[in-house]
Amino acid sequence: MTTAEMQLQADVLVPGAEVRAEALVLSAPISFWGGVNPQTGLIADVRHPQHGVSISGRVLCLPGTIGSSSAAAVLLELVYAGLAPSAIVLNEPDAILLLGLIVAREMGHGVPPALRLDKAEFPRLAGRMLSIDAGGRIAVAGGAG
Repeated sequence: MTTAEMQLQADVLVPGAEVRAEALVLSAPISFWGGVNPQTGLIADVRHPQHGVSISGRVLCLPGTIGSSSAAAVLLELVYAGLAPSAIVLNEPDAILLLGLIVAREMGHGVPPALRLDKAEFPRLAGRMLSIDAGGRIAVAGGAG
């Protein structure tokens, strides 16, 4: 770790491979069902402030989710299509969303790790390059603090 990095510790909800990717911090909760296009990985909800932004290959930081039992299926489709986020960081665990990762793993797909981190930390992650290890340690490149 260089002096320009900060470290955070998150709770691992669903384990996955180590990750190095840019953080995408959503400014509002999202529903995966109807909110994310599983064929493109783009935020499809026209009412969402980040409509049209890709979640693929990024560390997706979710301040909250809008419930739908279909969220697991959408996340499973994203994993299958190779369009899933590199990691998912939740403020609070969402059992339905996490189920999509667990099913994908049981089907033999590599899954992004899912972590829990207080959303008060999210602004410090926005747009930064993150390295996440298997134990939930997050190194934030360029972070102060």
